[in-house]
Amino acid sequence: MTVDICSLPIPARPPQTWTRTIKAILFFTLFNSGCLLLHSSQLAFMLPLRLLPFSFTRRLYREGILYTKGAFVCLLILMCQWFAPTKLRVTFETQGKGKFTPEEIKRIVQNDKNSDAVWLNLPSKFILTANHQVYADWWYMWCLTYYFRPQGVHRHVYITLKKSLKWLPMIGWGMQLFGFIFLARSWASDKLTLAARLAERGQVAEREDSPLCFIIYPEGTLVSKLTRPISKKFADKMGISDMTNTLLPRSLGLQYSLRSLAPRIPDLRLLDVTIMYPGIPALHYGQDYYTLRSIFFDGVPPPVIHMHLRLLNVATDVPLGDLSTTQKATIPNGLADEHAVEVDIPLTEKVVFDNWLRELWQEKDEFISRYLTTGHTIGEFVDIPLRLRRKREYLDSFCFFIPAACGYLWRWATRRS
Repeated sequence: MTVDICSLPIPARPPQTWTRTIKAILFFTLFNSGCLLLHSSQLAFMLPLRLLPFSFTRRLYREGILYTKGAFVCLLILMCQWFAPTKLRVTFETQGKGKFTPEEIKRIVQNDKNSDAVWLNLPSKFILTANHQVYADWWYMWCLTYYFRPQGVHRHVYITLKKSLKWLPMIGWGMQLFGFIFLARSWASDKLTLAARLAERGQVAEREDSPLCFIIYPEGTLVSKLTRPISKKFADKMGISDMTNTLLPRSLGLQYSLRSLAPRIPDLRLLDVTIMYPGIPALHYGQDYYTLRSIFFDGVPPPVIHMHLRLLNVATDVPLGDLSTTQKATIPNGLADEHAVEVDIPLTEKVVFDNWLRELWQEKDEFISRYLTTGHTIGEFVDIPLRLRRKREYLDSFCFFIPAACGYLWRWATRRS
């Protein structure tokens, strides 16, 4: 009987062959070359535009940065396509919080008339929350936004990172230029930074009618043999039930994020994703079966990534409380938003939101238990292969068009002179 290698813990898998080792070296070379070309394009062609005191050069700079962010997502998908083929299996909640009606699902799932490609027609301004199983979650979650319509949502994704990563060569510098939010892991200072940066992003998105996606993991870290006892200890201390397949969610980061964006984006949505990987037995940990190394270096990707979607209207479905009565402070560092951001939330409103989020997570936890019991998700699904949709995006993955466009402009200018 053939054993599915994905169902084996990483240490129990057969040793790698020389062919696989060569492919791993090729992946390492191509991925890092793409990152280097991308960041070099930012430094050589984009950053000088930011230094010029003209409004049109600032717009060019912003469009250039968005292009490099989209190029990075193309690179992520291309690495999956070439070295770790898989697909996203998307299902939709049909009962309970954030449910979709059959008519809404038909409207959301759109097939390209000229190919077998599938698009998801979802709102373009949203906060994306998800459970955290493996370190590859962020990779696949960002790739998911590539398939949203209106197209280009993946270029407007923002995440939070540790402040210690801010000045890492190439990686940290590139993430700064992407506009990501760096936090010190001290809530006393982080809450104002998070609220201020998101308020600015929200104001710009609403003013320019551009997409906005902020990804946040309320659990804060992976489910593992180290974090599971911590979650259980906290549950016992609070006198509440612990989760089985997830960790107890931390509500403050998500609550501040929602309350920072909701006043600036009236139609803000909360897109909640339950992500699940095949082959992981109940009460085991995803990181023992899927790591970035095992997926891309060892060539053992998950054959399919299950993503179950729930969509909530923040204004009507989320208990944010009264946004007009909280203590507020002026946005620091000369940011563009003239409105204040809040620095404190009433305790009663924190408790209500915390209970609501825990209930949401309990439903997520029960959904994962059903998946582990049956081996498949419930209801209709749509499969989206992780591959690029347009031929030019193969070149975009390595930022080819930035130097090509600059070369064309230089040649055009020299000819005219």
